Amino acid sequence: MWNDAWKTTTEYDSSLGFSHFLDGFRDVRSFLCESLPVRWKEKYGPVGLVAGASEGLGAAYAEALASRGLDLILIARRADVLEDVAARLRDTYSVQVECHPMDLAQPDLANRLEAITAVHRIGVGIYNAAYAPVRGFLDSDPADLEHILNVNARGPLIFARIVGAQLTAHGHGGLVFMSSLAGFQGTPRLATYAGTKAFNTVLAEGLWHELSCQGVDVLVSCAGAIRTPRYADIAGKEAPGTLDAKVVAEQTLDALGRGPRVVPGIFNRMVSVLMSRWLPRRTAIGIMAKNTQDLG
Repeated sequence: MWNDAWKTTTEYDSSLGFSHFLDGFRDVRSFLCESLPVRWKEKYGPVGLVAGASEGLGAAYAEALASRGLDLILIARRADVLEDVAARLRDTYSVQVECHPMDLAQPDLANRLEAITAVHRIGVGIYNAAYAPVRGFLDSDPADLEHILNVNARGPLIFARIVGAQLTAHGHGGLVFMSSLAGFQGTPRLATYAGTKAFNTVLAEGLWHELSCQGVDVLVSCAGAIRTPRYADIAGKEAPGTLDAKVVAEQTLDALGRGPRVVPGIFNRMVSVLMSRWLPRRTAIGIMAKNTQDLG
C-alpha cells in the first residue's frame, strides 16, 4: 500500500514538476517581497526619524523607509529643500511626512528632539548629518573645527540618547549611525572629520551591545565614497568603489539587526580589511593622504 502511494505521489511529468517548482519559488519570493515592509514596520515603525535628510544619502534613507511603509520625520537646515523631499515621498508612497528644519549643531538640540519624541512614536532613528570641510588642520578656523565636532559627534550622541530612550521604553526599534572608511585611520586634510567618524563607530558598537538586551538594534554604516551633491562638488573624479546613495541606504537598512557594523559595497569591504588589518598604519595613512590631496 505504501509503495503504491509513493508511486502515485512521485510519478509526474518532469517538465510539469519543474514548472511547479518555479511557481512555488515565485510564490515564496513574492511573499517575502510583499511581507518585508509589513515585518519591517512592525519592528521599526511606525515612524522613522532621519537627521540630515534634505539630499543625497539622507534623502535616500527617507525614501528607503517610506518604501517600507514608515511615516517620516525629516530634519535638516534647509526648509525648502526638505519640503521638496517630503512632497515627493508623500506622493510616491502615500506616507505621512513631517519636516523639522533645524541646525543640529545648536545647543538646544536635546530639547528639540525631546519635543519630537514627546508626540511621535519613533521606531527607527538615523543620524546622517555630517560636516566635512576639506582643508589642512592648521588652515581651519577654531570655530569651524568646533562646528565639525558639534554636527558629527555631539549631534549623534544627543540624538542617540533622546531617541534611544524612547526605543528602549517600547522594547524595540533601531538606531543607525553613519561613519566612514576615513575613520578607520588618520585621514590628512580631513583629520577632524575622520576623528568624529571613528567616534561614531566606537559609540555605535558600544550601544549595539548595551541596548540589545532592551530590544533595540544599533548599527553603524562605514561607507566609502557616495554619489551625492557634496561629493560631486569636491571630487574631480570618482574614487574606486563609489556607490549610489540608494545602494548605501538599502544595504545599511538590510543589515540592521544583524550585527554592529556594515561596510556597504564589496570593494569597500575589501578595502576596509586591507587598511585596518593588513597594511602598516603609516602606509594606510599615506594612502588616505593621496586620496584627499586633490579634494577641495
